[in-house]
Amino acid sequence: MSVATAVSPRKPLPPEFFDAARAMFGDRLKTSDAIRLQHGQSEAHFQPAPPDAVIYAHTTEEVVALVRLCVAHEVPVIPFGAGTSIEGNTLAVRGGVTIDLSEMNAILEVNAEDLDCTVQAGVRREELNAWIRDTGLFFPIDPGANATIGGMASTRASGTNAVRYGTMREAVLSLRVVTPDGRDIRTSRRARKSAAGYDLTRLMIGSEGTLGIITEVTLRLHGIPETISSAVCAFDTIGGAVDTVVQAIQLGVPLARVEILDDVQMKAVNRWSKLDYPELTTLFFEFHGSPLHVGEQIETVREIASMNGGGEFKWSNLPEERSKLWKARHEAYYAAVNLRAGAVGWATDVCVPISRLAECIVETKADLATASVPATILGHVGDGNFHVVFSIDPDAPGEMAEVEALNKKLVARALAMDGTCTGEHGIGIGKQDCLIDELGDAVDMMRLIKRAIDPKDLFNPGKIFSL
Repeated sequence: MSVATAVSPRKPLPPEFFDAARAMFGDRLKTSDAIRLQHGQSEAHFQPAPPDAVIYAHTTEEVVALVRLCVAHEVPVIPFGAGTSIEGNTLAVRGGVTIDLSEMNAILEVNAEDLDCTVQAGVRREELNAWIRDTGLFFPIDPGANATIGGMASTRASGTNAVRYGTMREAVLSLRVVTPDGRDIRTSRRARKSAAGYDLTRLMIGSEGTLGIITEVTLRLHGIPETISSAVCAFDTIGGAVDTVVQAIQLGVPLARVEILDDVQMKAVNRWSKLDYPELTTLFFEFHGSPLHVGEQIETVREIASMNGGGEFKWSNLPEERSKLWKARHEAYYAAVNLRAGAVGWATDVCVPISRLAECIVETKADLATASVPATILGHVGDGNFHVVFSIDPDAPGEMAEVEALNKKLVARALAMDGTCTGEHGIGIGKQDCLIDELGDAVDMMRLIKRAIDPKDLFNPGKIFSL
């Protein structure tokens, strides 16, 4: 699809805006179709919506200057990191300027004694962990993609380690943010707790760039465990796999990671990653701690798995074995989409209380068994969060409608179980109706906050909810 046919009509940017922006940013102002399209498409099924221009920022001061210029000319501005979001969170649905923060990638400060660090928003999580490894520390939030830290904060990312280490909500101590009126603010200090006024840090986390542009993030770090072991176990039933996780958590086993992949996803993983796992519902585990405690955790979970219909419990302390396992998990989305040649992916997620998780997954699996579209189930089963990945023929409109109906049914089921329409993907443009179904009049309070902070609706407009 060409750029010209991908975007809806929008007000063109005035020439004087481009003159001022070029004076500020020189050749870091990009208007080519290729770069605009790169910044106006999603990992998932949404139609492209490119911005009118892309600007690469290097400092917070440059972000401030660009925001003030955009406000003066009433130009929408969309922050962009690695472009790995799922719900169309960075699409320029009203045109405007995408501010690419990927070149703001400096690690500014590491305070090893305090177990924290401060980084620019464009630092990627894998780069951060490589940088701090020699300090004996690591940053545990792992959404799968090698996302930027700023993007992870903006979407309240979590991932495979969330069952033990929490999400970005718990990982962030402080933010540096440029507000819609062009001010440079710090939301809090480095102290581990504070009762000083409104919690602006948590307000910004998960706001998807609609309330501010995050330029720096101060993060909690953790000590690298003395021993790390991984394990794989296949199950005859989904219920047996989920019950294993729930019972382990209820017994107090401090699981570091536990991922579920259904039989279809395991087939896709074997094909994509050239592995030979049993094509049954499977759990991937990781255990952290001292050698003694890791051994106790493994033995406890092995016994629970056996009682729930688990097969051989294969575990290893070898780094290369762990790497192979988690590389396969991180590539599971692409494996699922490529069950069909030339397909596009529609990834959705929900999260429910873990006591209802087995029921939710089993009922969802029954729905998928009747679908004409290939679909897999995988997810962070330890905190009640799972994903469905549909592999869609982009030239078959009927498939898109079918998947939309299945997605609505999945969300309705999760909400009926007092769950949420999204555990980690965010709302973006894809789940705005679901947000209203979930929170009702509370969305009106969100609108009040948005209008108060961004009265011209210039920061990532059209996301989370409509005004």
